[in-house]
Amino acid sequence: MSSHSRVFAVVNQKGGVGKTTSAVNLTACFAASERATLLIDLDPQANASSAYGATDAARYPQVYDALLGNCVMKDAVMATELRHLHLVPSGQDLVGAEIELVSVLERERRLERALADLRDDYEIIMIDCPPSLGILTLNALTAADAVLIPMQCEYYALEGLARLLETIELVRGGLNPRLEIGGIMLTMVDTRNNLARQVEAEVRAHFGDVVFRTRIPRNVRVSEAPSHGKPILLYDIHSRGAVAYLELAEEIQAGLDLRDPPLAPPPLSAFNPANDSTGKESSDGDPT
Repeated sequence: MSSHSRVFAVVNQKGGVGKTTSAVNLTACFAASERATLLIDLDPQANASSAYGATDAARYPQVYDALLGNCVMKDAVMATELRHLHLVPSGQDLVGAEIELVSVLERERRLERALADLRDDYEIIMIDCPPSLGILTLNALTAADAVLIPMQCEYYALEGLARLLETIELVRGGLNPRLEIGGIMLTMVDTRNNLARQVEAEVRAHFGDVVFRTRIPRNVRVSEAPSHGKPILLYDIHSRGAVAYLELAEEIQAGLDLRDPPLAPPPLSAFNPANDSTGKESSDGDPT
């Protein structure tokens, strides 16, 4: 295992907290800084896939196929508009994966094993998890080095965070002793809201430096970007949301042992028909 490769699971069992939005936009920021980055969409809703324009991913190998052993993970990797960012898409087939994996030996390690042959090809791998703590999220936690937790500053957020931390401790004790909490990301922050300020103060008081300094504000442009099949960096780089995600990505990267010079992205598999038709691999990855 390369010391320069880092696998993050973006996890929160509560929906609507900016989980997928953060996974999509952070990976775009890492790629814009010329870090070889892989985004794995492990959510059956496939919102991270559609955010990069992979709306017809059902025609190609998906993360489901890699988990079930129908293909190797490398064959499910697709190009995006950013040269340094690759994507493993999701789709509706993943809905049935939890049932299909019930009888599979060591089912919680399927993703970890599928990633083994390509994790050293990327400096940063980010897994967008479903909004639940089922077998798919368990696979992500078993495969990851660290967890990034998006959290909305609202009343019930702290209760949900406590349950998630309990799950992480169980995984660390039984399946993945190297698993760390990479950080808590405060998302959709509205500083005009008294409750939001109170929750933020309480989270920072309790967790200290585990909470990232950068806050992601509520921003209309961030909400609009997915409907155009783009991350905020390619949709409106000058928006408050884009600036915030760039700052958060820089804060995360500051704590990583990254390669110097950066690792070039690996060639894409010729066995995936998507890589013959997208033409995206020619992009220079510079959003400006």
